[in-house]
Amino acid sequence: MQNNLKFYINGEWIDPAVPAVIDVINPATEQPFTQISAGSAVDIDRAVVAARAAFNSFSQWSVKERLDLLERIRSIYKTRFEDIAQAISNEMGAPIDMSRSSQTVIGMGHIKNAITILKDFEFETIESGMILRHEAIGVCGLITPWNWPMNQVASKVMPALAVGCTMVLKPSEESPIDSMILAEVLHEAGVPPGVFNLVNGYGPVVGEAMSNHSDIDMMSFTGSTRGGIAVAKASADTVKRVGQELGGKSANIILDDIDIATAVADGIDYCMDNTGQSCNAPTRMLVPNHQLDIAIEAARVAANKIEIDDPAKSGNHLGPVVNKVQFDKIQGLIQVGIDEGATLVAGGTGRPDHLSTGYYVKPTVFAHVNNNMTIAREEIFGPVIAILGYEDEEEAIAIANDTDFGLAGYISSGDMGHATAVARRIRAGQIAINYKGGNSGTPFGGYKQSGNGREKGRWGLLEFLEVKAITGIETD
Repeated sequence: MQNNLKFYINGEWIDPAVPAVIDVINPATEQPFTQISAGSAVDIDRAVVAARAAFNSFSQWSVKERLDLLERIRSIYKTRFEDIAQAISNEMGAPIDMSRSSQTVIGMGHIKNAITILKDFEFETIESGMILRHEAIGVCGLITPWNWPMNQVASKVMPALAVGCTMVLKPSEESPIDSMILAEVLHEAGVPPGVFNLVNGYGPVVGEAMSNHSDIDMMSFTGSTRGGIAVAKASADTVKRVGQELGGKSANIILDDIDIATAVADGIDYCMDNTGQSCNAPTRMLVPNHQLDIAIEAARVAANKIEIDDPAKSGNHLGPVVNKVQFDKIQGLIQVGIDEGATLVAGGTGRPDHLSTGYYVKPTVFAHVNNNMTIAREEIFGPVIAILGYEDEEEAIAIANDTDFGLAGYISSGDMGHATAVARRIRAGQIAINYKGGNSGTPFGGYKQSGNGREKGRWGLLEFLEVKAITGIETD
């Protein structure tokens, strides 16, 4: 790829206004594998000017024209599939098989979903003597994280394109290369100049310039709760819409009507996926007190079976966490868990014995955790899980809801009616029963400090639309 040090603005790869570079680190080697440019407010302004100029025309495209564009994007994405998978593996450490089967393929899922929803979406209806229209909101600023890079980019870009918005994307500086390949895909597919723009850089510079910009109509942010607060504050003066998908500390209530050992083992594997770097990971495992010994042993066995290895290798294993900052944070929180008196069941501080280089974290399980401990309150964002005991179902529900977050929840049960009844009482945006999660058509977003708004499916399109009522019309 020859454009790593350029930005994609107004249909062209251009140099930054002020030269400055950021090393993109491979977390398995701890060494840079490429560099990108760090953007500035000047670069954002150029991108926004291009997006604003393109909006009037692109927003008036017919549904068929936008469907044809999305179909071309889908076709070309397939030809770049392996390039994207390799990029994700290099930049954030996803094992290559997982990068292909989950990280990269999910981008195709969001393209397909946007096509499917757009085909039947009614942009204009007549109700109660008025015309109700859904119209593209305008120029959108998109800020995405590093942990599921293509998932988060595609779940914003594709619905925005589907409804006729123009946009400026700032991918994470930790995992920018897959997004730059996507820009090449969009260019080849014939996305008009100015409709999609990409500027790399740091959040406090580029992200703040986007949030402050008076000609951006909406900010869509996925990342930490702290980052979301900063975007919302910076956006307030221009009263733009802000959609946020933020942190989580999801509870997994294992009910007393299921095989505890199996449910615990499945929960360990589910939580550790992507090296625990998922905002909706079930990091608080709640089990009945009288089954605690069984749960602890099952968790110990399951965690110790998990392999850690080089992400370049094929196979079913976990890779490193994304960078040194994250590695150090996780190590610190593991030590805090020990210091606060939780029982270390598996893992612990330090790298796995067979790996001396790379930001590798041991799959770690704590037991005898109470919900006031730091490891039960803070989002660790690594392969660390806490087991909490509960006396009865009411206490389990209270513990699950006793959190600042509300992104997801999990119920493990042998009785679907029972599981559904408990799920209805968990204050979170998405509840998975027996680890059966959603897909690219399932609304995704949270309660409380996990954010607002919903992405994916029909809700993903609605996120980028305004509602207009036209009254005084004559109807039969």
